[in-house]
Amino acid sequence: MASILLWLTLLRLTGEIMQQTLKLIAATVLCIGAFASQALAAKPNVLIVMADDCTHNDLPMYGGENAKTPNLDRLASEGLVFDRAYLAEAICQPCRAELYSGLYPMSNGCAWNHSASRPDIQSMPHYLGAEGYRVGIAGKVHVQPKQSFPFEAVDGFDDNCVRDPTKPHQLNSVKEFMSRDGGPFCLVVALVEPHVPWVMGDASAYPPRSIKLPPNIGDTPETRRAFGRYLAEITYMDSQVGQILETLESTGHAEDTLVLFTSEQGSQFPGNKWTNYNTGVHTALVARMPNVVPSGKRTDALVQYADVLPTIMEMASLSYERDWFDGESFADVLKGKSDQHREFVYGTHNNVPEGPSYPIRSIGDGQYHYIRNLTNENLYIEKHLMGVKGDGKLNNLYWQTWVFDSFDKPEVYRLVQRYTLRPAEELYDLENDPYELNNLAGSQSVAEVQQRLSGELDRWLELQNDPGAEQDTVESLRAARQGKHRFGPAAD
Repeated sequence: MASILLWLTLLRLTGEIMQQTLKLIAATVLCIGAFASQALAAKPNVLIVMADDCTHNDLPMYGGENAKTPNLDRLASEGLVFDRAYLAEAICQPCRAELYSGLYPMSNGCAWNHSASRPDIQSMPHYLGAEGYRVGIAGKVHVQPKQSFPFEAVDGFDDNCVRDPTKPHQLNSVKEFMSRDGGPFCLVVALVEPHVPWVMGDASAYPPRSIKLPPNIGDTPETRRAFGRYLAEITYMDSQVGQILETLESTGHAEDTLVLFTSEQGSQFPGNKWTNYNTGVHTALVARMPNVVPSGKRTDALVQYADVLPTIMEMASLSYERDWFDGESFADVLKGKSDQHREFVYGTHNNVPEGPSYPIRSIGDGQYHYIRNLTNENLYIEKHLMGVKGDGKLNNLYWQTWVFDSFDKPEVYRLVQRYTLRPAEELYDLENDPYELNNLAGSQSVAEVQQRLSGELDRWLELQNDPGAEQDTVESLRAARQGKHRFGPAAD
């Protein structure tokens, strides 16, 4: 009898131990699950929407007085608008290579349009993919080689920026990519508007006589007609942005996705794209992420495309080495913890293959912008403005009207001179002269500013191993296309 009682007691104790063990296991599983959920939540999705050749201050959020952009206006009201965001080179391929690699043009090797980055560099797909992200791109790619930018191709948006008309877009593939299981996503949707040809949208909504042209654009009838078509493409681009954001909302990921919109470089009008002027290298940048990024705010923090990738890495709590990138994270600005970031932004331009060699270097501190024209004894010529090929939709005809009207319109003549005949040095006060029409270089009142910016530009050029005018040659472009870069840090 005693042995039976002992056996029953042992059985009861064993059961209690098993119950406690099961509870402990269950609690451990819950903790692991919660930890995994927190880890996943710490890795936000990322959606980058990029316009193509859109001058930042043609957008209403930056003071534009013509374009209608209700979707971008709404995004700006929901997020943080950067008033001082820049890219290093106002040409499609170099600026995209900078954005995706976190490296300046000389560092990543793409310092010319229609060339290639160094085959040994890494970019978003490498860094984020190694941490469990699915990294894709829809629309215009325009970076190479593939091994340096191994994005997953996502269908739905035209990848040809000069097609006439742009292919109709569809969002099924974008929605599938956003909704797919298997880790957080980083998706770039690179639109092809408002790149020329300006054929999309409703140009009748912008009657030429009603347009208020910016002061750096020559006022001729042909220019007004072209500008109306350009504005129509901005509005068409804005509608695409709205549809992309609606698709994100439909996937249930609007709350856990960092949305970045950027306008790329300036438009094809003279003095914007293919230049280092403020209307070329200054880009729009808006960030939105509910409960993380302040809404309805603006910041004067100085940022550059090279900063975007390390910022994404920090926002996702991913570790990285500082020397992987030329840029630095501005995550504290995104989170509303700081309103300052860089001290300087840097710019470069190599006119080859868009025209005869005309190398330019520049630097800005947010208020002042210093530009150095390395071969200013030459005329600046950009072949896309000549209007001698095809039907003129890509090589528009307005430039010829600027030249022709120079006889009767001194203000247009001054713009032609500004574009083609440039001094060795230029210095502008962007706060008082955002269109850079009053060159202060050489003025005693800004001598200290000029010396400080010039010295810092020299330091940056040496750090980048930039040979100046020597690199802006057909031979350099040909070598870059073959992955045999002649200059830059990796070419030493």
